[in-house]
Amino acid sequence: MRRTIRPDTSRPGPLGWSNQAGARPARRLSRGLHALVLMIPLLVGMLGASVSPQVARGDELSDARAKSAQLKKQVAEQKARVAALNDLQAGLAAEIADTKHQLRAIGADLTAVKKKIVKMEARIVLVKAAYADLVEQVKQMDAQLTLLIAQEAAKRVELSERRALLADRVRNAYDTDRTSPLETFLSGGTFTDILAEMSYYIDVGEQDQALADQITRDKETLAAMHQTVLDTRIRTNLLRQETAAQKRALDKSLRELKETKKELARLQRAVAKTLAAQKARYAAVKRSRANAAAIIRRAAADQRRLAKEINNLIARQVSRGNIPSKFNGTMRWPMDDFNISGNYGCSSYPYYAPGNGCAHYHNGIDLVAPYGTKVKAAAAGTVVYVGWNWADGADPAWVVVIAHSGSLKTWYAHMQPKRPVSVGQTVKKGTVIGYEGSTGNSTGAHLHWMVEFNGTFVNPRLFL
Repeated sequence: MRRTIRPDTSRPGPLGWSNQAGARPARRLSRGLHALVLMIPLLVGMLGASVSPQVARGDELSDARAKSAQLKKQVAEQKARVAALNDLQAGLAAEIADTKHQLRAIGADLTAVKKKIVKMEARIVLVKAAYADLVEQVKQMDAQLTLLIAQEAAKRVELSERRALLADRVRNAYDTDRTSPLETFLSGGTFTDILAEMSYYIDVGEQDQALADQITRDKETLAAMHQTVLDTRIRTNLLRQETAAQKRALDKSLRELKETKKELARLQRAVAKTLAAQKARYAAVKRSRANAAAIIRRAAADQRRLAKEINNLIARQVSRGNIPSKFNGTMRWPMDDFNISGNYGCSSYPYYAPGNGCAHYHNGIDLVAPYGTKVKAAAAGTVVYVGWNWADGADPAWVVVIAHSGSLKTWYAHMQPKRPVSVGQTVKKGTVIGYEGSTGNSTGAHLHWMVEFNGTFVNPRLFL
Protein backbone atom coordinates (compact mmCIF):
# COMPACT_ATOMS: atom_id res chain seq x y z
CA MET A 1 0.00 0.00 0.00
CA ARG A 2 1.39 3.24 -1.09
CA ARG A 3 1.63 6.13 1.28
CA THR A 4 0.68 9.57 0.05
CA ILE A 5 2.93 12.33 1.31
CA ARG A 6 1.33 15.75 1.36
CA PRO A 7 3.31 18.95 1.74
CA ASP A 8 3.20 20.62 5.11
CA THR A 9 1.81 24.02 4.45
CA SER A 10 1.91 25.07 8.06
CA ARG A 11 5.63 25.58 8.16
CA PRO A 12 7.71 28.28 6.61
CA GLY A 13 9.41 27.49 3.37
CA PRO A 14 13.13 27.23 2.78
CA LEU A 15 13.45 30.96 2.21
CA GLY A 16 11.42 31.83 5.24
CA TRP A 17 8.19 32.95 3.54
CA SER A 18 4.74 31.51 4.02
CA ASN A 19 3.06 29.10 1.61
CA GLN A 20 -0.41 30.36 2.49
CA ALA A 21 -2.83 30.46 -0.49
CA GLY A 22 -3.35 34.22 -0.31
CA ALA A 23 0.38 35.14 -0.35
CA ARG A 24 1.96 36.77 -3.46
CA PRO A 25 5.74 36.33 -3.28
CA ALA A 26 7.59 38.86 -5.48
CA ARG A 27 10.00 36.33 -6.95
CA ARG A 28 7.26 33.87 -7.92
CA LEU A 29 5.20 36.77 -9.32
CA SER A 30 8.14 37.83 -11.45
CA ARG A 31 8.56 34.29 -12.76
CA GLY A 32 4.82 34.14 -13.41
CA LEU A 33 4.88 37.35 -15.41
CA HIS A 34 7.80 36.12 -17.52
CA ALA A 35 5.93 32.91 -18.14
CA LEU A 36 2.80 34.86 -19.00
CA VAL A 37 4.68 36.98 -21.50
CA LEU A 38 5.79 33.80 -23.24
CA MET A 39 2.28 32.33 -23.06
CA ILE A 40 0.35 35.36 -24.40
CA PRO A 41 1.11 34.86 -28.13
CA LEU A 42 0.20 31.19 -27.85
CA LEU A 43 -2.97 31.97 -25.95
CA VAL A 44 -3.92 34.71 -28.35
CA GLY A 45 -3.46 32.33 -31.26
CA MET A 46 -5.42 29.58 -29.54
CA LEU A 47 -8.28 31.91 -28.79
CA GLY A 48 -8.36 33.13 -32.39
CA ALA A 49 -7.65 36.74 -31.51
CA SER A 50 -6.51 38.93 -34.43
CA VAL A 51 -5.23 42.49 -34.53
CA SER A 52 -6.71 44.51 -37.40
CA PRO A 53 -4.51 47.37 -38.65
CA GLN A 54 -6.07 50.79 -38.50
CA VAL A 55 -7.20 51.68 -41.99
CA ALA A 56 -6.57 55.39 -41.53
CA ARG A 57 -2.96 54.73 -40.48
CA GLY A 58 -2.40 52.24 -43.27
CA ASP A 59 -3.59 54.88 -45.72
CA GLU A 60 -0.80 57.18 -44.56
CA LEU A 61 1.77 54.80 -46.03
CA SER A 62 -0.24 54.55 -49.24
CA ASP A 63 -0.46 58.33 -49.38
CA ALA A 64 3.32 58.66 -48.88
CA ARG A 65 3.97 56.22 -51.70
CA ALA A 66 1.41 57.97 -53.90
CA LYS A 67 3.17 61.29 -53.28
CA SER A 68 6.46 59.71 -54.33
CA ALA A 69 4.87 58.42 -57.54
CA GLN A 70 3.26 61.81 -58.14
CA LEU A 71 6.66 63.47 -57.71
CA LYS A 72 8.16 61.21 -60.39
CA LYS A 73 5.32 62.12 -62.76
CA GLN A 74 5.77 65.80 -61.92
CA VAL A 75 9.52 65.56 -62.58
CA ALA A 76 8.89 63.97 -65.98
CA GLU A 77 6.46 66.76 -66.90
CA GLN A 78 8.93 69.41 -65.75
CA LYS A 79 11.71 67.84 -67.82
CA ALA A 80 9.44 67.94 -70.86
CA ARG A 81 8.71 71.63 -70.21
CA VAL A 82 12.42 72.40 -69.84
CA ALA A 83 13.21 70.49 -73.05
CA ALA A 84 10.54 72.44 -74.94
CA LEU A 85 11.88 75.71 -73.55
CA ASN A 86 15.41 74.70 -74.55
CA ASP A 87 14.17 74.15 -78.10
CA LEU A 88 12.52 77.57 -78.11
CA GLN A 89 15.66 79.22 -76.75
CA ALA A 90 17.87 77.44 -79.28
CA GLY A 91 15.60 78.39 -82.18
CA LEU A 92 15.47 81.99 -81.00
CA ALA A 93 19.26 82.20 -80.60
CA ALA A 94 19.77 80.74 -84.08
CA GLU A 95 17.31 83.21 -85.64
CA ILE A 96 18.95 86.16 -83.89
CA ALA A 97 22.41 85.05 -85.00
CA ASP A 98 21.19 84.60 -88.57
CA THR A 99 19.51 88.01 -88.54
CA LYS A 100 22.64 89.71 -87.19
CA HIS A 101 24.68 88.01 -89.91
CA GLN A 102 22.15 89.08 -92.51
CA LEU A 103 22.35 92.68 -91.31
CA ARG A 104 26.15 92.61 -91.48
CA ALA A 105 26.09 91.12 -94.97
CA ILE A 106 26.50 93.31 -97.98
CA GLY A 107 23.20 94.33 -99.51
CA ALA A 108 21.04 93.50 -96.54
CA ASP A 109 17.35 93.35 -97.39
CA LEU A 110 16.05 95.55 -94.59
CA THR A 111 12.42 94.73 -95.32
CA ALA A 112 13.10 91.00 -94.97
CA VAL A 113 15.12 91.60 -91.79
CA LYS A 114 12.27 93.62 -90.30
CA LYS A 115 9.85 90.75 -90.95
CA LYS A 116 12.24 88.33 -89.26
CA ILE A 117 12.50 90.59 -86.23
CA VAL A 118 8.70 90.66 -85.95
CA LYS A 119 8.69 86.85 -85.96
CA MET A 120 11.46 86.78 -83.35
CA GLU A 121 9.48 89.12 -81.11
CA ALA A 122 6.57 86.67 -81.32
CA ARG A 123 8.94 83.84 -80.39
CA ILE A 124 10.22 85.92 -77.46
CA VAL A 125 6.64 86.08 -76.16
CA LEU A 126 6.48 82.26 -76.23
CA VAL A 127 9.85 81.96 -74.47
CA LYS A 128 8.77 84.42 -71.77
CA ALA A 129 5.54 82.50 -71.21
CA ALA A 130 7.42 79.20 -70.94
CA TYR A 131 9.94 80.76 -68.57
CA ALA A 132 7.15 82.21 -66.40
CA ASP A 133 5.64 78.72 -66.23
CA LEU A 134 9.02 77.37 -65.09
CA VAL A 135 9.26 80.04 -62.38
CA GLU A 136 5.77 79.06 -61.20
CA GLN A 137 6.88 75.43 -61.09
CA VAL A 138 9.76 76.39 -58.79
CA LYS A 139 7.35 78.23 -56.47
CA GLN A 140 5.05 75.21 -56.38
CA MET A 141 7.98 72.89 -55.65
CA ASP A 142 9.13 75.17 -52.81
CA ALA A 143 5.64 75.14 -51.28
CA GLN A 144 5.39 71.39 -51.77
CA LEU A 145 8.78 70.87 -50.12
CA THR A 146 7.79 73.02 -47.12
CA LEU A 147 4.59 71.00 -46.67
CA LEU A 148 6.41 67.66 -46.96
CA ILE A 149 9.03 68.73 -44.41
CA ALA A 150 6.29 69.73 -41.98
CA GLN A 151 4.46 66.43 -42.52
CA GLU A 152 7.66 64.46 -41.99
CA ALA A 153 8.39 66.35 -38.74
CA ALA A 154 4.85 65.72 -37.48
CA LYS A 155 5.11 62.01 -38.32
CA ARG A 156 8.50 61.82 -36.57
CA VAL A 157 6.98 63.33 -33.39
CA GLU A 158 4.01 60.97 -33.63
CA LEU A 159 6.30 57.95 -33.99
CA SER A 160 8.40 59.07 -31.02
CA GLU A 161 5.29 59.41 -28.87
CA ARG A 162 4.04 55.94 -29.83
CA ARG A 163 7.43 54.40 -29.06
CA ALA A 164 7.44 56.05 -25.63
CA LEU A 165 3.88 54.86 -24.99
CA LEU A 166 4.75 51.28 -25.91
CA ALA A 167 7.82 51.38 -23.68
CA ASP A 168 5.70 52.61 -20.76
CA ARG A 169 3.12 49.90 -21.34
CA VAL A 170 5.78 47.18 -21.41
CA ARG A 171 7.35 48.53 -18.19
CA ASN A 172 3.96 48.68 -16.52
CA ALA A 173 3.22 45.12 -17.61
CA TYR A 174 6.34 43.88 -15.82
CA ASP A 175 5.96 46.13 -12.79
CA THR A 176 2.23 45.56 -12.17
CA ASP A 177 1.07 44.26 -8.83
CA ARG A 178 -1.84 42.19 -10.25
CA THR A 179 -1.88 38.48 -9.66
CA SER A 180 -0.87 36.67 -12.83
CA PRO A 181 -3.03 33.83 -14.23
CA LEU A 182 -0.20 31.44 -13.42
CA GLU A 183 -0.12 32.61 -9.78
CA THR A 184 -3.90 32.36 -9.62
CA PHE A 185 -3.71 28.83 -10.99
CA LEU A 186 -0.94 27.81 -8.58
CA SER A 187 -2.74 29.33 -5.62
CA GLY A 188 -5.80 27.19 -6.31
CA GLY A 189 -8.08 29.90 -7.69
CA THR A 190 -11.27 29.05 -9.54
CA PHE A 191 -11.41 28.67 -13.32
CA THR A 192 -13.53 31.82 -13.46
CA ASP A 193 -10.74 33.74 -11.74
CA ILE A 194 -8.22 32.36 -14.22
CA LEU A 195 -10.36 33.41 -17.20
CA ALA A 196 -10.79 36.89 -15.75
CA GLU A 197 -7.07 37.32 -15.24
CA MET A 198 -6.29 35.83 -18.68
CA SER A 199 -8.81 38.16 -20.38
CA TYR A 200 -7.05 41.16 -18.84
CA TYR A 201 -3.63 40.09 -20.05
CA ILE A 202 -4.92 39.20 -23.51
CA ASP A 203 -6.52 42.64 -23.82
CA VAL A 204 -3.27 44.25 -22.79
CA GLY A 205 -1.33 42.08 -25.28
CA GLU A 206 -3.68 42.93 -28.12
CA GLN A 207 -3.32 46.64 -27.47
CA ASP A 208 0.44 46.42 -27.23
CA GLN A 209 0.63 44.33 -30.42
CA ALA A 210 -1.60 46.82 -32.26
CA LEU A 211 0.59 49.66 -31.03
CA ALA A 212 3.74 47.79 -32.10
CA ASP A 213 2.23 47.12 -35.55
CA GLN A 214 1.30 50.77 -35.86
CA ILE A 215 4.85 51.79 -34.96
CA THR A 216 6.17 49.49 -37.71
CA ARG A 217 3.81 51.06 -40.25
CA ASP A 218 4.76 54.53 -39.00
CA LYS A 219 8.44 53.74 -39.55
CA GLU A 220 7.72 52.65 -43.13
CA THR A 221 5.57 55.75 -43.69
CA LEU A 222 8.26 58.00 -42.23
CA ALA A 223 10.92 56.38 -44.45
CA ALA A 224 8.77 56.93 -47.54
CA MET A 225 8.02 60.53 -46.53
CA HIS A 226 11.71 61.21 -45.86
CA GLN A 227 12.71 59.84 -49.28
CA THR A 228 10.05 62.00 -50.94
CA VAL A 229 11.41 65.04 -49.07
CA LEU A 230 14.95 64.25 -50.26
CA ASP A 231 13.81 63.72 -53.86
CA THR A 232 11.72 66.89 -53.79
CA ARG A 233 14.58 68.94 -52.37
CA ILE A 234 16.99 67.64 -55.06
CA ARG A 235 14.48 68.26 -57.85
CA THR A 236 13.65 71.73 -56.53
CA ASN A 237 17.33 72.69 -56.51
CA LEU A 238 17.84 71.31 -60.03
CA LEU A 239 14.75 73.09 -61.29
CA ARG A 240 15.93 76.35 -59.68
CA GLN A 241 19.31 75.97 -61.44
CA GLU A 242 17.63 75.22 -64.77
CA THR A 243 15.37 78.24 -64.31
CA ALA A 244 18.38 80.46 -63.64
CA ALA A 245 20.09 79.14 -66.80
CA GLN A 246 16.95 79.80 -68.84
CA LYS A 247 16.81 83.33 -67.42
CA ARG A 248 20.40 83.96 -68.53
CA ALA A 249 19.65 82.64 -72.01
CA LEU A 250 16.48 84.73 -72.26
CA ASP A 251 18.30 87.87 -71.09
CA LYS A 252 21.03 87.26 -73.66
CA SER A 253 18.48 86.85 -76.44
CA LEU A 254 16.69 90.02 -75.36
CA ARG A 255 19.97 91.97 -75.39
CA GLU A 256 20.95 90.65 -78.82
CA LEU A 257 17.49 91.27 -80.23
CA LYS A 258 17.65 94.82 -78.88
CA GLU A 259 21.05 95.31 -80.54
CA THR A 260 19.71 93.85 -83.80
CA LYS A 261 16.72 96.19 -83.76
CA LYS A 262 19.04 99.09 -83.02
CA GLU A 263 21.25 98.21 -86.00
CA LEU A 264 18.20 97.79 -88.22
CA ALA A 265 16.95 101.22 -87.13
CA ARG A 266 20.34 102.75 -87.91
CA LEU A 267 20.37 101.28 -91.41
CA GLN A 268 16.77 102.29 -91.95
CA ARG A 269 17.60 105.87 -90.97
CA ALA A 270 20.53 105.89 -93.39
CA VAL A 271 18.36 104.58 -96.21
CA ALA A 272 15.54 106.97 -95.31
CA LYS A 273 18.00 109.87 -95.41
CA THR A 274 19.16 108.80 -98.87
CA LEU A 275 15.59 108.38 -100.07
CA ALA A 276 14.62 111.78 -98.69
CA ALA A 277 17.45 113.40 -100.61
CA GLN A 278 16.41 111.52 -103.73
CA LYS A 279 12.80 112.61 -103.37
CA ALA A 280 13.89 116.19 -103.01
CA ARG A 281 15.87 115.93 -106.21
CA TYR A 282 13.01 114.09 -107.91
CA ALA A 283 10.76 117.01 -107.06
CA ALA A 284 13.26 119.42 -108.54
CA VAL A 285 13.51 117.32 -111.69
CA LYS A 286 9.73 117.17 -111.92
CA ARG A 287 9.40 120.93 -111.63
CA SER A 288 12.00 121.45 -114.39
CA ARG A 289 10.26 119.12 -116.83
CA ALA A 290 6.80 119.69 -118.12
CA ASN A 291 5.69 116.19 -118.91
CA ALA A 292 7.00 113.21 -116.98
CA ALA A 293 4.96 110.79 -119.09
CA ALA A 294 6.58 112.01 -122.26
CA ILE A 295 10.01 111.63 -120.66
CA ILE A 296 9.20 108.05 -119.68
CA ARG A 297 8.00 107.16 -123.18
CA ARG A 298 11.10 108.61 -124.84
CA ALA A 299 13.43 106.94 -122.31
CA ALA A 300 11.73 103.58 -122.79
CA ALA A 301 12.01 103.80 -126.56
CA ASP A 302 15.65 104.83 -126.37
CA GLN A 303 16.33 102.05 -123.88
CA ARG A 304 14.86 99.49 -126.26
CA ARG A 305 17.06 100.76 -129.10
CA LEU A 306 20.17 100.57 -126.91
CA ALA A 307 19.25 97.09 -125.72
CA LYS A 308 18.77 95.95 -129.29
CA GLU A 309 22.18 97.32 -130.25
CA ILE A 310 23.82 95.55 -127.29
CA ASN A 311 22.02 92.30 -128.10
CA ASN A 312 23.37 92.44 -131.64
CA LEU A 313 26.89 92.91 -130.29
CA ILE A 314 26.47 89.92 -127.99
CA ALA A 315 25.07 87.73 -130.75
CA ARG A 316 28.13 88.43 -132.89
CA GLN A 317 30.46 87.61 -130.00
CA VAL A 318 28.59 84.39 -129.24
CA SER A 319 28.83 83.32 -132.88
CA ARG A 320 32.61 83.84 -132.72
CA GLY A 321 32.86 81.78 -129.52
CA ASN A 322 33.93 84.74 -127.36
CA ILE A 323 30.87 84.49 -125.10
CA PRO A 324 29.48 81.15 -123.82
CA SER A 325 25.94 80.18 -124.71
CA LYS A 326 25.04 79.41 -121.08
CA PHE A 327 26.04 80.90 -117.73
CA ASN A 328 27.41 78.46 -115.18
CA GLY A 329 28.17 80.02 -111.81
CA THR A 330 27.07 82.62 -109.30
CA MET A 331 27.39 86.38 -108.98
CA ARG A 332 28.71 88.71 -106.28
CA TRP A 333 27.65 92.19 -105.25
CA PRO A 334 29.31 94.83 -107.46
CA MET A 335 30.65 96.73 -104.41
CA ASP A 336 32.20 95.60 -101.14
CA ASP A 337 30.44 97.91 -98.68
CA PHE A 338 27.17 99.73 -99.29
CA ASN A 339 23.55 100.27 -98.32
CA ILE A 340 20.54 99.59 -100.50
CA SER A 341 18.33 102.59 -101.20
CA GLY A 342 16.03 100.93 -103.71
CA ASN A 343 15.16 97.26 -104.24
CA TYR A 344 14.03 95.52 -107.38
CA GLY A 345 10.28 95.65 -108.04
CA CYS A 346 7.46 98.13 -107.61
CA SER A 347 8.44 101.71 -106.71
CA SER A 348 6.82 105.05 -105.92
CA TYR A 349 9.24 107.02 -108.13
CA PRO A 350 7.08 108.70 -110.79
CA TYR A 351 9.74 108.54 -113.53
CA TYR A 352 9.92 104.74 -113.56
CA ALA A 353 7.89 103.22 -116.38
CA PRO A 354 5.13 100.72 -115.62
CA GLY A 355 6.03 97.05 -115.84
CA ASN A 356 5.90 93.67 -114.16
CA GLY A 357 2.47 94.50 -112.71
CA CYS A 358 3.70 97.78 -111.15
CA ALA A 359 2.62 101.34 -111.90
CA HIS A 360 6.29 102.32 -111.56
CA TYR A 361 8.73 99.47 -112.01
CA HIS A 362 12.33 99.55 -110.73
CA ASN A 363 14.28 97.11 -112.88
CA GLY A 364 17.36 96.81 -110.65
CA ILE A 365 18.85 97.48 -107.22
CA ASP A 366 20.31 100.84 -106.12
CA LEU A 367 23.52 100.51 -104.09
CA VAL A 368 24.70 103.54 -102.10
CA ALA A 369 28.35 104.03 -101.08
CA PRO A 370 30.82 106.93 -100.89
CA TYR A 371 31.44 108.72 -104.17
CA GLY A 372 34.26 107.02 -106.12
CA THR A 373 33.78 103.53 -104.58
CA LYS A 374 35.12 100.81 -106.89
CA VAL A 375 32.54 98.99 -108.96
CA LYS A 376 33.41 95.36 -109.76
CA ALA A 377 32.18 92.76 -112.22
CA ALA A 378 29.51 90.59 -110.63
CA ALA A 379 30.77 87.56 -112.57
CA ALA A 380 33.22 86.63 -115.28
CA GLY A 381 32.23 87.76 -118.79
CA THR A 382 32.89 90.00 -121.76
CA VAL A 383 32.42 93.77 -121.74
CA VAL A 384 29.98 94.63 -124.52
CA TYR A 385 29.28 98.31 -123.82
CA VAL A 386 31.07 101.19 -122.08
CA GLY A 387 29.83 104.76 -122.34
CA TRP A 388 26.87 107.10 -122.07
CA ASN A 389 23.42 105.63 -121.93
CA TRP A 390 21.77 107.92 -124.45
CA ALA A 391 18.47 106.26 -123.65
CA ASP A 392 18.36 108.61 -120.67
CA GLY A 393 17.88 111.57 -123.00
CA ALA A 394 19.77 114.83 -122.67
CA ASP A 395 21.23 113.86 -119.30
CA PRO A 396 22.59 110.34 -119.86
CA ALA A 397 24.23 108.04 -117.31
CA TRP A 398 27.59 106.36 -117.76
CA VAL A 399 27.05 102.59 -118.00
CA VAL A 400 29.01 99.39 -118.39
CA VAL A 401 27.34 96.24 -119.72
CA ILE A 402 28.90 92.79 -119.33
CA ALA A 403 27.68 89.67 -121.13
CA HIS A 404 28.10 86.48 -119.10
CA SER A 405 26.41 84.25 -121.66
CA GLY A 406 24.28 84.61 -124.75
CA SER A 407 21.20 85.11 -122.55
CA LEU A 408 22.59 86.76 -119.43
CA LYS A 409 24.14 90.20 -118.92
CA THR A 410 24.59 92.75 -116.14
CA TRP A 411 24.23 96.54 -116.28
CA TYR A 412 26.10 99.04 -114.08
CA ALA A 413 24.69 102.58 -114.36
CA HIS A 414 25.35 106.14 -113.05
CA MET A 415 29.11 105.55 -112.78
CA GLN A 416 31.81 108.16 -113.28
CA PRO A 417 32.80 108.58 -116.97
CA LYS A 418 36.07 106.67 -116.70
CA ARG A 419 37.29 103.68 -118.74
CA PRO A 420 39.10 101.06 -116.62
CA VAL A 421 37.76 98.48 -119.11
CA SER A 422 36.94 98.55 -122.80
CA VAL A 423 34.48 96.84 -125.14
CA GLY A 424 35.50 93.28 -125.99
CA GLN A 425 37.63 92.91 -122.89
CA THR A 426 37.24 89.67 -120.88
CA VAL A 427 36.92 90.26 -117.16
CA LYS A 428 36.93 88.02 -114.12
CA LYS A 429 34.53 88.11 -111.19
CA GLY A 430 35.64 91.03 -109.03
CA THR A 431 37.52 92.94 -111.77
CA VAL A 432 37.19 96.72 -111.31
CA ILE A 433 35.04 98.03 -114.16
CA GLY A 434 34.33 101.58 -112.93
CA TYR A 435 33.70 103.93 -110.02
CA GLU A 436 30.51 104.99 -108.35
CA GLY A 437 29.22 108.34 -109.53
CA SER A 438 26.03 110.30 -110.05
CA THR A 439 25.71 110.69 -113.81
CA GLY A 440 22.35 110.82 -115.59
CA ASN A 441 19.01 111.13 -113.83
CA SER A 442 20.63 110.51 -110.46
CA THR A 443 19.78 112.13 -107.14
CA GLY A 444 23.11 111.24 -105.52
CA ALA A 445 26.08 108.95 -105.77
CA HIS A 446 24.87 105.39 -106.21
CA LEU A 447 25.06 102.39 -108.53
CA HIS A 448 22.01 101.14 -110.38
CA TRP A 449 22.71 97.43 -110.89
CA MET A 450 20.54 95.39 -113.26
CA VAL A 451 20.53 91.77 -114.39
CA GLU A 452 18.97 90.98 -117.77
CA PHE A 453 18.05 87.38 -118.53
CA ASN A 454 16.54 86.34 -121.87
CA GLY A 455 15.75 89.97 -122.66
CA THR A 456 13.96 90.66 -119.35
CA PHE A 457 15.29 92.44 -116.28
CA VAL A 458 15.07 90.13 -113.25
CA ASN A 459 15.86 90.40 -109.56
CA PRO A 460 19.68 90.37 -109.18
CA ARG A 461 19.36 88.54 -105.86
CA LEU A 462 18.38 85.41 -107.79
CA PHE A 463 21.95 85.04 -109.02
CA LEU A 464 23.87 85.81 -105.81
